[in-house]
Amino acid sequence: MVDTRRTAAHRRRGSAGATRRRAVRAPRPDMRPGLRLLGGWVNRLLILLGVGVVCVVSLRGWIALQELPVQRIAVTGNLHRTQTEVVQDMVQPALVGGFLSANLEDVRARLQALPWIYQVSVRRRWPSTLEINVQEQLPIARWGQGGFLNHEGEVFQSSSVAGEASLPRLEGPTGSARELIVSYQQLGELLQPLGLVLHALSLDERGHLSAELDSGTQLALGNVDFGDRLERFATVYRRELAARWDEVERVDLRYESGMAVAFREPAVDAAQLASVAEK
Repeated sequence: MVDTRRTAAHRRRGSAGATRRRAVRAPRPDMRPGLRLLGGWVNRLLILLGVGVVCVVSLRGWIALQELPVQRIAVTGNLHRTQTEVVQDMVQPALVGGFLSANLEDVRARLQALPWIYQVSVRRRWPSTLEINVQEQLPIARWGQGGFLNHEGEVFQSSSVAGEASLPRLEGPTGSARELIVSYQQLGELLQPLGLVLHALSLDERGHLSAELDSGTQLALGNVDFGDRLERFATVYRRELAARWDEVERVDLRYESGMAVAFREPAVDAAQLASVAEK
């Protein structure tokens, strides 16, 4: 027989112990609420002061970098007609603001305006150097009055070119430069076997081509493919004109089955003129 009183007492003791174990001890405050609030504000103030110091230092550093002057201008490229000193003087007004403030696009535009500069690249090199690479125009022909054609078939203007007399002269309506370059090359190749050198080529508003050789002889080529006409000219030149070429002033090839040749008037020397005057 179970002693019910002893069992009930054992249950009460177990229940009380479980209650004591589950009890949560209230936190003991280590400082007063006013002190905790003051400490929080101090921490925030220190953080704000630190951020402010960093911002001020960064701003001062940025201003110093902005005011850093360009101490060297390095000009590279194969310069034959453009002097390095001219390039350096041209870009000085765009460098007043300093190394970082320099407007590189403005520098490039200033140099691109020079007649003999074809292409320009500009970049910064730390800490204070401005690098400028220049590609000059490569003239392959004269164009009209005071103009030239570059290696891309583009027209640019210049007052003079060293050795320009040796360059061929091309002339035509606006937008015909590339077409004339092709025609010049083709015509030159056809004349080369004859020992004739093409000196000038022009295209009029009607599309008619006219050529001038280094001898001063004029060739009227017309407005159609001149390949067949030049073959006919080559045959006549070898057979009849080569021996008298110095006398030929103009050859008109605008005929379907022939050509017209104009000869220069015979030169009269001073002795002949004096003899005629005495008579």
